[in-house]
Amino acid sequence: MTPAPPSEARARLDAIVKAYDVRGIVGEGLTEQAVEALGAGFVDEVGATGGRVVVGHDMRDSSPGFAAAFARGATRRGADVVAIGLCSTDESYFASGWLNAPAAMFTASHNPAAYNGIKFSRAGAQGISLDTGLAAIRDRAGDYLEQGIADAATPGSVTTADVLADYAGYLRSLVDLGGIRPLKIVVDAGNGMGGLTVPAVLGEAARLPALPLEVVPLYFELDGTFPNHEANPLEPANLVDLQRAVVEHGADLGLAFDGDADRCFVVDEQGGAVNPSAVAAIVALREIARVRAAGEDDIAVIHNLITSRVVPETIEAAGATPVRTRVGHSLIKDRMKETGAVFGGEHSAHYYFRDFWGADNGMLAAMHLLAEFGAQDAPLSEVAARFTPYALSGEINSTVDDVPAAYTRIVEAFTGRADFDEFDGLTVMGVTAESEPFWWFNVRPSNTEPLLRLNVEGADVSTMTAVRDEVLALIRS
Repeated sequence: MTPAPPSEARARLDAIVKAYDVRGIVGEGLTEQAVEALGAGFVDEVGATGGRVVVGHDMRDSSPGFAAAFARGATRRGADVVAIGLCSTDESYFASGWLNAPAAMFTASHNPAAYNGIKFSRAGAQGISLDTGLAAIRDRAGDYLEQGIADAATPGSVTTADVLADYAGYLRSLVDLGGIRPLKIVVDAGNGMGGLTVPAVLGEAARLPALPLEVVPLYFELDGTFPNHEANPLEPANLVDLQRAVVEHGADLGLAFDGDADRCFVVDEQGGAVNPSAVAAIVALREIARVRAAGEDDIAVIHNLITSRVVPETIEAAGATPVRTRVGHSLIKDRMKETGAVFGGEHSAHYYFRDFWGADNGMLAAMHLLAEFGAQDAPLSEVAARFTPYALSGEINSTVDDVPAAYTRIVEAFTGRADFDEFDGLTVMGVTAESEPFWWFNVRPSNTEPLLRLNVEGADVSTMTAVRDEVLALIRS
């Protein structure tokens, strides 16, 4: 590998290393040369010389080459690479936890085809953010790009492993779906990794017993060009095909996975989107009840600051302690470990489980929902409505060149009628009389894209809409 000029090498890494992962456009900041250096830096930072490192990848065209480049850097620094090949991100977390080994997953999640990236884990699927090792990995990789990678005295090896059946079996051991009523579900994999994992976990591809589920597949073909729609179910346009199919097939519900299949979105029998906060509340109740039955009394459940108010209310009503956190998977994994929380939920449909090494797993959340829904006869629209008492805007993205100026406009407009919180981005909470409907909103910059994200909640639709429109005008002015 020919060393790059110092300023160029550092600039490339600075551009692609984000708050809690690596993300960039293939061939611009993200090159095989940079990835090989990151592989070497990762081994140094996590102390994997002489030990194992798990490397997996999604179905993007660039992912196999990047995984191989990372393995070269890792083995040069003396780590033995366990290459698990095509996998979902939560499957890579499973391998990291199951093997108690650090891991690197090549994916750009929901981003378009031109992007790729890396999600890192320490041994046991523990997260790595900029503040807990990612900056050091970046800096070590920068040294290697400038000076070349120094080979370890004993280079590592590469072996392959298929962990899909073990992953599927483990999830089946956590949630028993064998006794639920028969359900027809439509699953939109978005040409992402759900096309591999859904047949294994919910079907019989992993040679597990058949479940009382009829799965209608949409876009299960693995294709990193995303020929049907972007694998980002957070955008309403990407749910349209699933919503239509659920109604056409008379299905009980629909599931949509993002590109790396670690997030799962839900559609009810009428084609209506079920808010991820409602899913978080339902799963929280199940996990609280499960550990209480096992004898636990001091139970914590995590939610990020953008989830609906119904989530902490549900947790408290169940006798557990809600723990509010910032947004971001590595940050929440850290809080899961610190607090011993049994479960954690994010507005973006990331769901974290203590029994899954504190990591997020959209498939496991879907299984909990199927177990809860399949144990009673009410339609999902009715079940979800119980956990959606307030009006939410959903996440609204705006391209903003000057974020501080946008914040200033918002603070000036709401001073005197709201309280402000900068725990994560800017949260503005309406100061209202008891007879007035409550409202709050949060604006925060994306860690991976040049966007400002807005989330609004109000006691009713008219309140939420009024606040939403006022804030959007301020952001976009």
